[in-house]
Amino acid sequence: MPSSWGPAIGLTLLPHVGGLLGGLITRREVKTWYSTLVKPSWRPPNWMFGPVWTTLYTAMGYGSYLVYKELGGFTEDAVVPLGLYAGQLALNWSWTPIFFGYHKMGWGLVDLVLIGGTAALTTITWYPINKTAGLLMLPYLAWLSVAITLNYCVWRDNKDKSE
Repeated sequence: MPSSWGPAIGLTLLPHVGGLLGGLITRREVKTWYSTLVKPSWRPPNWMFGPVWTTLYTAMGYGSYLVYKELGGFTEDAVVPLGLYAGQLALNWSWTPIFFGYHKMGWGLVDLVLIGGTAALTTITWYPINKTAGLLMLPYLAWLSVAITLNYCVWRDNKDKSE
């Protein structure tokens, strides 16, 4: 495999690192604590979250590679677009321990709103650099809207079960 594939593969797979680690927490808590919570009838089924996050992480990871490639790597021009991306990714990875690990539903909601804001700014900065990269973020933004609404409803309806 040519060495030029390294950044493409590495940046595409990077978001999955936090997803896989978060999945360890989620799998345990979905069967115990999360199953006791009141959830809205419209929520996606549990089995859907894995495939959706796998798709979204792959899309955003590849988008980050397109921006990286367009800007010639981690250059001065890449600081803002890739820095925003890194910030939203760190916030994304922190949501699972906050919500599922520590059962802090309200703080999970705050984290999700921050993710949504930084993901939107990431998308706005990526689009002029590489339209495909910007467009690859749109499904993520849509899913974040669902996640924010779901987190809010779960927090609102289970305040007594938030530690």
